[in-house]
Amino acid sequence: MNSDALATLHQHLFDALSHAPDETRRLFHGRGRLWAGLEQVTVDWLEGVVLVSLFRELPAAELAALQAMLMDLSAGDAWRHSQAHTLLLQHRYLPDSTTQWLRGEVVNEWLIRESGLRYKVDFGKKQNCGLFLDMRYGRDWVRAQADGKRVLNLFAYTCGFSVAAIAGGAEHVLNLDMARGALNRGRENHRLNEHDLSRVGFMPHDLFKSWGMVKKSGPYDLVIIDPPSFQKGSFQLDKDYPRVLRRLPELLSTGGAVLACINDPGVGPDFLIEHMATEAPGLTLEQRLENPPEFADADINGGLKTLVFR
Repeated sequence: MNSDALATLHQHLFDALSHAPDETRRLFHGRGRLWAGLEQVTVDWLEGVVLVSLFRELPAAELAALQAMLMDLSAGDAWRHSQAHTLLLQHRYLPDSTTQWLRGEVVNEWLIRESGLRYKVDFGKKQNCGLFLDMRYGRDWVRAQADGKRVLNLFAYTCGFSVAAIAGGAEHVLNLDMARGALNRGRENHRLNEHDLSRVGFMPHDLFKSWGMVKKSGPYDLVIIDPPSFQKGSFQLDKDYPRVLRRLPELLSTGGAVLACINDPGVGPDFLIEHMATEAPGLTLEQRLENPPEFADADINGGLKTLVFR
């Protein structure tokens, strides 16, 4: 990260904070590879909290220069205008994703908004804060489609899709994820939005050992598949995604839809299209959802891929 790249980042953040968003947004997406020398930096606006994430270790001198620039930015007019109060630097390349508080008091939990819905996120505890911001359009799509539907949310994490579905009038949502703690946060997210929890189910199980229970609660009008690209001991994209797709015919209601996602930059949408044709040939591609503009990528297939099949 040379001085020119650092100046580019400073100007970008100055402009963004001068017109701070009303809701949570990504302010800078270096991982889209549109800014030379800044490919491993992202900056998120979390409504008063500015989270800078580093995905690669910097030499000591470059890290010091980055920290000095951020401290200078947080002492300036744009920062004050945005009403930001906390500046975090997360070292995502470290096993524990160490987070430094550069400005402001330590904040362990924080409430954010997206499309008018509320979510609770964490800082300093986990690699991810609790809501993947690039999936905003996907959650908006689910909300728009959900009225009266029965929804299955696989790999639910903190239930962002579920919150959107219930907000959109879903009859019922079943969330499945191995991480009980993530599902507990999902319950909190529903409560934050004053949702009727009798319309929401939480299943803290290994999907591949639970097909019977999942099928028993069906059929579903909408199935959401948003797995990790790789999770040691539980999911391997190239091996396990097809295993999920081949179950779709027995899970879906007539005319049902599937929202299938991949966020591995090395895997394009053809992976899903081809495996769907093999494993569930009755489903055809309807559309690919766009990603939010702040997640622009040099390669159209380098970022999130969100496909609708019906």
